[in-house]
Amino acid sequence: MIESPTVLFVCVHNAGRSQMAAGYLRQLSGGRVRVLSGGSEPGASLNPVAVAAMAEEGIDISGEVPGILQTEDVRVSDVVITMGCGDACPIFPGKRYEDWELTDPAGKPIEEVRPIRDEIRGRVQALFSELMPTT
Repeated sequence: MIESPTVLFVCVHNAGRSQMAAGYLRQLSGGRVRVLSGGSEPGASLNPVAVAAMAEEGIDISGEVPGILQTEDVRVSDVVITMGCGDACPIFPGKRYEDWELTDPAGKPIEEVRPIRDEIRGRVQALFSELMPTT
């Protein structure tokens, strides 16, 4: 267990999956986990269907902006979660890396994004339980 961990979520466009995961972890942790996100090829804006799906859960990610994956963000993170960005993420010794195989919600209707959102929620809850087992 890390006292105050930093988690980085990375996907290609940083517009859907990584933003949903970051939104869930921010809500769950209540500030006890530093949450970062980035993309190997950031989109121009968030996926509006991902924003709507998260709003259904009471989580507002509409103010987030897709950003480029920063090497420094990887360096300061304790856990790096990738979601389909391949080899774009630099590797540093001593970091925990996981690749979550999740369907990309880009271009999908909300009926298809909800199950993706729900899978992300479950994975984030499990991650949070591992990082903060006494909460």
